[in-house]
This record gives sequence, C-alpha cells and structure tokens, in this order.
Amino acid sequence: MKKWIAGLCLALWAGVAGASAPTHSFTLDNGMKVVVREDHRAPVVTVMVWFKAGSIDEAPFETGLAHVLEHMMFKGTEHLGPGDFSRLVARYGGSDNAFTSYDYTAYYQQYEASRLPLALELEAERLGSLQIDDEEFHRELQVVLEERRMRTDDNPNALAWEKFQAIARPGSGYAHPVIGWRSLLAQLQPEQARSWYQRFYVPGNATLVIAGDVTRERVEPLVERFFANLPAGETPPRPKQTVKAPAGERRLALSMPVKVPSLYMLYNVPSLVTAANPQDFYALTMLAGVLDGGMSARIETDLVRGQKLVAGAGASYSGIQRGDGTFTLTAAPNPGVSLETVEAALREQIVRLQTTLPDESEMARVRAGVLAGQVYEKDSVMGQAMELGTLSTLGLGLDLSETFADELARVTPEDVQRVAREWLVPERLAVAHVTPPADQNDGSTQEAAQ
Repeated sequence: MKKWIAGLCLALWAGVAGASAPTHSFTLDNGMKVVVREDHRAPVVTVMVWFKAGSIDEAPFETGLAHVLEHMMFKGTEHLGPGDFSRLVARYGGSDNAFTSYDYTAYYQQYEASRLPLALELEAERLGSLQIDDEEFHRELQVVLEERRMRTDDNPNALAWEKFQAIARPGSGYAHPVIGWRSLLAQLQPEQARSWYQRFYVPGNATLVIAGDVTRERVEPLVERFFANLPAGETPPRPKQTVKAPAGERRLALSMPVKVPSLYMLYNVPSLVTAANPQDFYALTMLAGVLDGGMSARIETDLVRGQKLVAGAGASYSGIQRGDGTFTLTAAPNPGVSLETVEAALREQIVRLQTTLPDESEMARVRAGVLAGQVYEKDSVMGQAMELGTLSTLGLGLDLSETFADELARVTPEDVQRVAREWLVPERLAVAHVTPPADQNDGSTQEAAQ
C-alpha cells in the first residue's frame, strides 16, 4: 500500500545536476506555489504535490489521521472510483505513490515527459474533488492497522524506538508515531478525514513541484489550466516552531523480545528552521561526521575496531525539520559488553569533542565525505523534486543546495566544539537501554555454550 515514512530527513545538498539546472518558481492567484526544475538529460518528468500537513499537526486524540487521509487520496474523486487513479497512471506507463512525514504529506507521479498533462489533471482532480466514502474509509483503516502491525507492532526494535521517541521529544508532535498510536488509530472516523482534507488540502497550503524534461513555457499554461480555478480556501494557521527549553535528562529501560541489546541516545538540538544561528546547523552536520563519517571516523576507529566495545554504532544529525532537530547516537554492544559501558564510552566521545578541537585534516575528511555522499542523491529527477519540495514546504531557500558547500567550508574546529558544548548536554538528552527478557538472554547464552 502507499508508503508512510516515520521520519523523513533527506540529505538535500550539493547535487551536481540539481545545482546547475534552471529552476523557476511562481505562485497562482489561489496561493498555490509552483516550482519547476529543468533537467533535459532524459525524456521523463516527476510531478509532486506537497502539503504543509503532517502528523505534527494532529491533535493528540487523532494520531495517524494525516497518514490515513494519504491512503484515502487514492480511493475516489468526483470522477474516479476507488483504485482508478493508480490504474490510469499504470495504463499510461507511469508510477505513483505518496508519503506522510511529521512535517508534510506529498504525492507523486512519474512518467515519460509527454504525459505531463495527464499527471497535472489527475492531481488537480483529487485536490479539488476528493470523495471520502464511509465504507471505503473503514475498509482502508483496517489496511492501515495491518500496516502498523507489520511494520511496528510485530517488530520489537521498531516498537522500542517508538516508545523511545515518546520520551525523547516531549511536548511536540514528534513524540507520537506518524502512523499513529494503535488505540487512537482504530477510533478514527470518516468525518475526521474530511475535516483534515478541507482544512489542509487547499491551494494556499500546497506546493506543486515539476522536475524533468520540461520548460517553464510549457508548464505554466498547463498549471493554469488545471489548478488556477480551484478555490483558494483558507490556509490553516501553523504556529512557528522554536527551540524548546531543555526537558532534563530522561531515561528508559525496555525489556523487549529483541535479538540483541541496543542503546539509543538522542539530544534535542536546533534544526535549520529553528536555529537562532544558522551556522549551528552546519557545525552539527560536521560534528556528526567527525563521530560517524566513514571508516576513519571516531566511533569506528575507537569503539568498533579499537576498544571492540560495539558490533555497530552510529551518530546522525537530523536538521531538516519544521521543529527542533535531533542528534542521535545508537549502538549494539559486542557479547559480554554492557550497555552501561557502551553509554559511558559514547559520552566520553562527546566530552572529547567538548574539550579538544578536531584537527584540520579531520575536518577536511568530513567535508569531503559529506559532499561526496550527496552527489548521487541529486543525480535523478525524483531526487531533485524531493529536494525542492522539502525546501519549499519548510520555508527554506531553493538555492540551499548551491550554498551548502560554501557554508560547510566556513565551519571551524571551534564551531564544532562550541555546538558540542552548547547542545550536547545532559539536560537535552534522552537515553534508552533495550534488552531481551532475562529468560531469553539465559536461553541464548545456554544455546551458545552448547
């Protein structure tokens, strides 16, 4: 079924194709933003419609609603019955899908470039005349519940991470899963989906992204034809997100039927959207690379190959979000190594960053690795459309890809040390120790000894 994404954070930068290709933007009278990216290397086109409506916008009692409506967007309009949308796409050689994240919901179609009018007509059809039938809604809700069971409820590691997120990001919409809490998801009603559609799915709350073998001259009259007459509607208010005050260190001990123990550590830090000093975003990106940026990074060198404490560990910074970002450390200890020992070792790595400057050779390695890893992500029409939609929906500049490398080059070792001292502090930290049940541990130990 349609794909849902619990946490979508793309590497949005430094793409060779994306940075050099012409990009155009304009806004229709009804408020719909339109972004056009020309890429004439192949006769293909991607059409995406992004809505400023994700699970972060849900009320506490209706978690999962944004994702359920995403499913219903394929279930019928004034002129199309259930399933007809995707059948038409397939008939003309295209593909389609959608995803829901915390910050937005997006729909896309991909075709040979001559099918652009069809793609636009179909998107305009469901934006303007979606029909939510009660029986169809309840049938699809069961599909979503089954999706949740397969992806989360029957997956101990996913369930543990879900529980951890609830304490790691308190006081925000990021504390509940995109797919929703099962008990609340099961209670959703068709009228709630209709209300969500009416509130958020209006032209002024949408960005239309068209990328591929197109020109503005070809695109603009088609967009006017299919979208300009849609009623503007009232764009819903969306409160500005700011960096939240520290919640204090939070700890969670979970006994789950996992195969191996796991350690989660998450710091609440600024995103590019919420940072008072945008340079913090680039410095945190570099900091993550110092810890986990390939085989020469500190975690791999010190903890995996050096002390041999962990079978695997990583560090990541998610800084492209509407709300606060996250700096996350995860690890799976080697047999005989306690989670407490691994946590202490990771904390030591943080202290080292706070007290000792990374050297210039390390900084150069990280910059090269960050930029090199992103070239491939831009070398596709879909990747470019994803970038533009994300940036536009979050209110970030469309030229961010072009300036990213320069901003990263300005980050000094002192900047890395400063953000480590300011943001990677205990009062911003949540920790989870996930371990198998004692009887499971005993059984595996006995089995290994035989």
